[in-house]
Amino acid sequence: MEKVNMDSLVIVMAQLEKQGFTSQFEVHHKSLISIKTNNHYSADQLKITHFYRFEGESDPEHSAIMYAVQTFDKEKATLVDGFGIAADTATADFIRRVNNIDK
Repeated sequence: MEKVNMDSLVIVMAQLEKQGFTSQFEVHHKSLISIKTNNHYSADQLKITHFYRFEGESDPEHSAIMYAVQTFDKEKATLVDGFGIAADTATADFIRRVNNIDK
């Protein structure tokens, strides 16, 4: 298998799409919502299969973290959040409630 440099958000997202992570999630209130299917999930209905952290070279506000998420009903999607001072409070709070995290 060809080795891929996973140092940018776009490259990682493309690789995850090849693995079936074809939707995106967003946090709204206390649930995760699929942009593709409009399904709502609580923290106990999903598993974070992997996560990737990216740091801006010149500006800390360019830092991000991307989660590869699989739900109990097998939907696979990504969730992107800022990292550090750029983090979204609702997303960070939701992720803290997820107990099933692999890496």
